[in-house]
Amino acid sequence: MQTSDFYYELPRELIAQVPIEDRAASRLLVYDRKRQSVTDTVFSAISKYLRPGDVLVRNTTKVIPARLFATREDTGGAMEFLLLKRLRGDVWECLARPAKRARAGQKYRVSGELSVTVLDDSPADGGRIVELGYDGVFEEILDRAGQMPLPPYITERLQDKDRYQTVYARERGSAAAPTAGLHFTNALLDELRASGVAIADILLHVGLGTFRPVSAKSIEEHHMHSEYYEVTEEAAELINGARAAGGRIVAVGTTSCRTLESVADENGVVRAKKGWTDIFISPGYRFRAMDALITNFHLPESTLLMLVSAFATREEMLGVYRHAVEERYRFFSFGDAMLIV
Repeated sequence: MQTSDFYYELPRELIAQVPIEDRAASRLLVYDRKRQSVTDTVFSAISKYLRPGDVLVRNTTKVIPARLFATREDTGGAMEFLLLKRLRGDVWECLARPAKRARAGQKYRVSGELSVTVLDDSPADGGRIVELGYDGVFEEILDRAGQMPLPPYITERLQDKDRYQTVYARERGSAAAPTAGLHFTNALLDELRASGVAIADILLHVGLGTFRPVSAKSIEEHHMHSEYYEVTEEAAELINGARAAGGRIVAVGTTSCRTLESVADENGVVRAKKGWTDIFISPGYRFRAMDALITNFHLPESTLLMLVSAFATREEMLGVYRHAVEERYRFFSFGDAMLIV
């Protein structure tokens, strides 16, 4: 298939720039694959579409303030670094902008507490290997020196950086939020538990794959960047037990989906594992571990739109997206949500 097969027209004003005040007040589009029907509702009503015995699988990763604005120590030239993946100790893989000016051996100053030294300028797509220099507790210094890594289509300043975190975020390490989870409140999660819906926690640290566009004309030529994941024995047992009893596995977001599909065997049995995944899900993929998906509305020609088009069909998803545009849904990270069942 061609990357252009996943293009759709989106009015710029539908790109959500700020989160709404009440997380659960986002709109929710429910798409039933069997009936090929669309229902427009609100996210706080999602419990109507989940059943006792279902398992909600959520990603507990926490976004770090990974965007660093720096100046070159010898010339004063401006540079922006986006930390993506800790390789070892204080050595990180990152994106640099403007990349062509970030050369090996150069040193940049972020603040009085934090510096960045470029070790390797050979990775493609603006990637660089850097070493961070500091004295003190790294997390505390990064909180003071770094900015939240909002996507480039968000131009408004985020007033409360916690709004780019899920309410259940725990393990620091992501360069972007698992945005489908941003709609949940603690009260809504309590309501789901009380209704008989179980919750399984897994982990995937979101990295370069989220930021990297599909540049190949054919989607078969695109390769995903690897991201770190963990699935515990407890989570695997909960998921497998629920499915054996007839419950549905509902992934909260594409990160949870990709993690589940990375650790499931051919029979859909989820294994406790940790490691790196570069799974790329596109139309023709046979899902093994997921029965329903909660997700936001994704960019045209993105790997995320290809994933949801694999769960339904490309034609169905493009039709659903046309409906969402006509009904003035809010798109992308701070936008509204969709439940595909």
